[in-house]
Amino acid sequence: MSSPTGPANGLPVRMPRPRQTGRHRRPEPAVAPEGAPTLVLAVPGAPSAASRGLAEEIISMGRSELPGLEARIGFLEGDGAEFPALSGVLSAVAAERVARAELARAAGHEVPEQSGPDAVVVPLLAGPDADLLRRIRQAVMDSTAAVELAEVLGPHPLLAEGLHVRLSEAGLARADRARLFTVTTAADGIIVATTGGEEAVQVAGVTGMLLAARLAVPVKAAALDQEGAVAAVAEQLRSEGSTQLALAPYLIGPEAAEGLLDTAAKEADCAVSEVLGAYGALGKLVVTQYAAALGIPQGATAR
Repeated sequence: MSSPTGPANGLPVRMPRPRQTGRHRRPEPAVAPEGAPTLVLAVPGAPSAASRGLAEEIISMGRSELPGLEARIGFLEGDGAEFPALSGVLSAVAAERVARAELARAAGHEVPEQSGPDAVVVPLLAGPDADLLRRIRQAVMDSTAAVELAEVLGPHPLLAEGLHVRLSEAGLARADRARLFTVTTAADGIIVATTGGEEAVQVAGVTGMLLAARLAVPVKAAALDQEGAVAAVAEQLRSEGSTQLALAPYLIGPEAAEGLLDTAAKEADCAVSEVLGAYGALGKLVVTQYAAALGIPQGATAR
């Protein structure tokens, strides 16, 4: 147990914040439980400074959603200190947990037997990708850690919101349907494009329906990694009356091969918005999936 003046067991104390008073005080944010497993963000694709910076930004947003969260980054194709491999990060997390317990026992503190997972792996994926998820599971098995594997981030209304934001930033959609202004380049048909096979396209289609409700234009999903699929969906939209198409990547970024988006946009003859990248809600979704994997009531989860 800890006292208000200091730790009784040699571990850091999370001091409670003063509560706001009044009818309209904001709800207190959730805090990561003491000794909670480490969140390990599994980053797909070829490691790079850009993908590392993206992951670090998402982790930072996640910590603001769940103060006290311990989080690491593991690269699916990582190797070495600069881009640590997922399996190595997980093994290190497990070893550090054992070392902390031994240190506390050596200092004379009672330390209960360790239980529960050492880490929760959250895939940095908007939708399912069977090949990448298989490799993430293999990395988990190759490690020495006890691990819970969380779900991918979508489908989710916040991802539809993110697609809308990226389209509006590219001048391809109105930022807000309630505002009475027009965007002359606004698309009248959207292709939500993803990688990962048929299941990934189905999940992208669910988010696409949410996007269609926001924009009031036809939205269809297509596979970026299936030759001719985006062009075929573009032709279908045109046959149904759309004349100005836009490609909305249902991707966070690192999971897509370089040049894939540009090639698909040229084949379909349509404009393209940016990938989701470090969209603000991704930190919230990462923490939501972490909490769901542990069964933690999490007041800061996405709604």
